[in-house]
Amino acid sequence: MLYYLFDYLDQLDVPGAGLFGYLSFRSALAVILSLLISMVFGKKVIGLLQRQQIGETVRDLGLEGQYQKQGTPTMGGLIIIGAILVPTLLVARLSNTYVILMVVTTLWLGGIGFLDDYIKVFRKNKEGLKGKFKVVGQVGLGLIVGLTLLLSDQAVIRKVYTEQDGRFVEVTEGIDRSLPYVQQDVKSTETTIPFVKDNEFDYAWLVGFMGEQAQRWGWLIFVVLVIVIITAVSNGANITDGLDGLATGTSAIIGVTLGVLAYVSGNVIYADYLNIMYLPHTGELVVFMASFIGATIGFLWYNSYPAQVFMGDTGSLTLGGIIAVFAIIIRKELLIPILCGIFLVENLSVMLQVSYFKYTRKKYGQGRRVFLMAPLHHHYQKAGLPESKIVTRFWIVGILLAVLTIVTLKIR
Repeated sequence: MLYYLFDYLDQLDVPGAGLFGYLSFRSALAVILSLLISMVFGKKVIGLLQRQQIGETVRDLGLEGQYQKQGTPTMGGLIIIGAILVPTLLVARLSNTYVILMVVTTLWLGGIGFLDDYIKVFRKNKEGLKGKFKVVGQVGLGLIVGLTLLLSDQAVIRKVYTEQDGRFVEVTEGIDRSLPYVQQDVKSTETTIPFVKDNEFDYAWLVGFMGEQAQRWGWLIFVVLVIVIITAVSNGANITDGLDGLATGTSAIIGVTLGVLAYVSGNVIYADYLNIMYLPHTGELVVFMASFIGATIGFLWYNSYPAQVFMGDTGSLTLGGIIAVFAIIIRKELLIPILCGIFLVENLSVMLQVSYFKYTRKKYGQGRRVFLMAPLHHHYQKAGLPESKIVTRFWIVGILLAVLTIVTLKIR
């Protein structure tokens, strides 16, 4: 909203109004606003949650210090959602399809998470929203995202063609400016694949045997993959949210990395220099991600050990969904196993624990476990490591994975 106001003032030659035309300025402003909102208003929200007695109910897992968390305000994800949406609505260009899609994602998964927390807190049902309803909601969001990227005129990639032997062919490496070339924005199911020299992969190749229909069926594969990614990453963030500051700090690290990737992918100069896919209109997503980073860091002020508030499913499902959809939009979804390695390992630890327990119970009559407890962070708690040390070490691993993700832009 402020963007359009200052754009109008700039047309009237009001001094300083042109600052809002700079992506860097608006991103910095978004970080500051989201930090202030989450830290200043966060305290008021925590007080409100305490007065309404909206507290965490702790199950007996035999973990050290777990009963100290009893009654800690939950549903703090509302702080994160507010701190993301307000700066985005104020300083981002709301005509941008990608920004609208991220706002929809935030509200959609925030609503699902809020409903889950509401059932747990007010209905006194520890199971919360049934899993099948969560999945339906995640599938619905996946369809919205996939179909928007299919149908929107802004959801394109820019290809460069240069003249060779009297015809124009696609440029796969740096542009030779001495030769005639043309640029064209096209709809495509191409994405980025890490550690490969020509690092573009087209989902249509998977159904290449269908000839002229390959591109159409490639979109179907893409939409299905979008649904799987959103479901997996949002659930991964939900599972990771088990220790004070773990999911929040990990998400902030991932957010910084995605912001960098969005910036270079949406900047024609950096995209050409790094020889990566140039995505028009994605630069505006940096403003949204700046709000995301500020919101998570600001929330960490209250969520770090010992936590004064928990985000609940309201926050964890939203954070995971935002990360998944953002990565899909900037065509970096195949980097998720690296970038979101913490979420992946946490997910796999639960799957492995449950599968092995069922297998050994069927084979030996008594279930056996791979870990002392799943998810993985509880395994280390059972092993006697202090909660703060576990969280810090997970953050360090998250930083290493983030660096590795950025390095994939050049290591091929």
